[in-house]
Amino acid sequence: MKPILRARLAAADAQGVVLDCGDGAAMRIVALRDDLVRVTLLRGGTLRQTRTWSVPAHGEADTDWAGRDRLDDSSWPAVATDIAASPAQVTLATRALSLTVTLDPLRLDWALPDRTVFASDRETQPYWLGQGTHAFKHAMARAEGDRHYGLGDKTGPLDLTGRRLRCAMRDALGYDPERGDPLYKAWPFLIVRDGPSGVAHGLFYDNGAEGAFDLGCEHDNYFGRYRTYEAEDGDLDLYLILGPRLADVTRKFVALTGRTALPPRWSLGFAQTAMALADAPDAQARIEGVIDAARAHDIPVSAFHFGSGYTSIGGKRYVFTWNRAKFPAPEALIRAFHTAGMKVVANVKPCLLDDHPRYDEVAGLGAFVAGADGAPLRSRFWDGEGAHVDFTSPAGVAWWKESFTREVLDVGVDAGWNDNNEYGLFDDEATAAGFGQPTPLALLRPVEALLMTRATREAQVAAKPGVRPFTVSRAGGPGLQRYAQSWSGDNTTSWRSLKWNFRAGLGMALSGLYNIGHDIGGFAGPPPDPELLIRWTQAGVLHPRFLMNSWKADGVVTSPWLHPEALPAIRAALRLRLRLMPYLYSAMVSAHEAHVPVLAPTFFAFEDDPETFADADAAMFGPCLLAAPALRQGARAVEVYLPAGPESFRDVWTGRVYAAGRRATIPAPLDRLPLLAPAGAIVAVTDSGDDYARLHDEPSRALLVFPGGGEGSSRAVLVEDDGLSLAGPSTRVAVALGWTAKTVRVEVSANGDYRLPCSQMRVILPEDDRRRVELRGVDGIGLRI
Repeated sequence: MKPILRARLAAADAQGVVLDCGDGAAMRIVALRDDLVRVTLLRGGTLRQTRTWSVPAHGEADTDWAGRDRLDDSSWPAVATDIAASPAQVTLATRALSLTVTLDPLRLDWALPDRTVFASDRETQPYWLGQGTHAFKHAMARAEGDRHYGLGDKTGPLDLTGRRLRCAMRDALGYDPERGDPLYKAWPFLIVRDGPSGVAHGLFYDNGAEGAFDLGCEHDNYFGRYRTYEAEDGDLDLYLILGPRLADVTRKFVALTGRTALPPRWSLGFAQTAMALADAPDAQARIEGVIDAARAHDIPVSAFHFGSGYTSIGGKRYVFTWNRAKFPAPEALIRAFHTAGMKVVANVKPCLLDDHPRYDEVAGLGAFVAGADGAPLRSRFWDGEGAHVDFTSPAGVAWWKESFTREVLDVGVDAGWNDNNEYGLFDDEATAAGFGQPTPLALLRPVEALLMTRATREAQVAAKPGVRPFTVSRAGGPGLQRYAQSWSGDNTTSWRSLKWNFRAGLGMALSGLYNIGHDIGGFAGPPPDPELLIRWTQAGVLHPRFLMNSWKADGVVTSPWLHPEALPAIRAALRLRLRLMPYLYSAMVSAHEAHVPVLAPTFFAFEDDPETFADADAAMFGPCLLAAPALRQGARAVEVYLPAGPESFRDVWTGRVYAAGRRATIPAPLDRLPLLAPAGAIVAVTDSGDDYARLHDEPSRALLVFPGGGEGSSRAVLVEDDGLSLAGPSTRVAVALGWTAKTVRVEVSANGDYRLPCSQMRVILPEDDRRRVELRGVDGIGLRI
């Protein structure tokens, strides 16, 4: 590669400038919002990736985004931008930030309007372009105390400073949960919290090629501290997002790349699966046994996920092909699940083995990723060789939707689980249709995974108009949140996995992936022992994806009833999840509408407290609960730092009050998930006692309220709808809590057109609170103690 040393101003308009960088390269800088600036380095005046893959054009329908010219920013509203130029530099200023471009040597410096610099290119040689290749590199300065977050499903501590991490997708079965890299997502979005200023900003490199972020691992005496992003191919197309708060960066990134899909409520209940069940010779009988076992052990199960074994014949897996020897009557099996109140999700894969009965049909459509000769490109896949469906091909998308509808949805399955979609075809000449313009697969791997997921989702919408779709995807890039739930992939059973998967989930949330989880108990490796399974289930309560999934060499199935001695504690955790369903569902609606994560590090809510940035086994679960799951073997208490800000925190289980801004030791007996509520917390729950027959749709309601000891007020919103309709009626119940030294006041109001599931809500205060309670309901909602 060769550095770009200098530039000159070539053009300017109301929103931005174009710089001539020499050797046929140009830099285009455009303000899209006051707090969002796009910097694009062009070769020969064009982008190599000629179609947008992750960013819907502003204000444009999601279904149209793939065909739009990436350089056309005309759909963005005009931004008031002051542009000034001199022979030495160019400045662009909006209401939120200013950018100074030094022309010789070329360098960009970003500041707030008060001239506080929060981001800068490296002093010299920050931009590099490949000579004879399409590789590039961008280097920015680092400062002492800088923190780095994001990049999708990354292992280890949340702060990624000092690491070098790949931006690539791999089928990473059995990965090291602390140091392994890469995993399943290609997610080139980095959050930087500037050490000197405390200002946070996001760097989104809209590029589908493989690359790497170096966040301080590399050092060169001539350049000082720096970080880099480099890619093997594609375009340097950077969106800089100003927070200035860290939480603002994540929220704005999701607003840019697409809002989180609102899942059906049943998907937030507990789900069960295991590879061994669908792989067994008597698979239908074994899977039907899950229904009987759940009933016998009084375990509430909302969904069952079919592993790909329903398509396996002789060790090979043939997508959209039921093995009728193992599943003589799948329709009847699925009806049995539905009768038991469980939804069914089926695993699908994008590769057709070369002896698949429909392989020639897809090849004839030209709907596979192709090699240099135009023929389907074959690669190793499971126990054979096959070709991958090309989802940038209209024929490929149409074939997939028709097949998924006929062979999966029409059989009675409710939703699709997109798996093994990392597109590991490592051939430089692999080519995709590219929306009508043939494009190297090297630019499109995360795009293929994203579009596969979208096709699965759209088939569900077409099959059941008006019903909220649900789909899952293991791989993908930014924008995946618009369509799917995701998870940390094929983890391994160990206490290390439990601990570091918890961090990975928080990192995914900071990256804009809110509907996530982990395989409870561990996918590969030995079966979990009773204590590990209990603790993993308790931690799972905090994640939207709440699923036990496993593949064990000895055929053992990880399930709530695996260890009789663990069953009572696991049953209690599953029931806690259902009791918290009104609170969790409202948090998912907030994720969908306001781009707020369900589970986040404590510094997401309490950024002004520097102690919250220390690595910790704690997180905010929704807006009103601090959770501190026990993630270490033998722990019967957890040490938690309680952020400064609230008046105090109260243990939800014992009622004990702890001072904020201090560390506390919280009891964590084996049957308990430690939960703390800050003063003012309002937590909507079901009020069903021990009756969990209605699972995720239990209609009773209660309000857990945690007033402070002095004087204050707080508010919360409970969202009520049928949990299933794509665009059905909805009602928002606003809860207001106020307190003084002598009085606690709770009042509710409702706005919307959905008939509430209950006419009364019980208000539950801490047992030791003896203050006078005043309640005020509205028509249709009575309050009682």
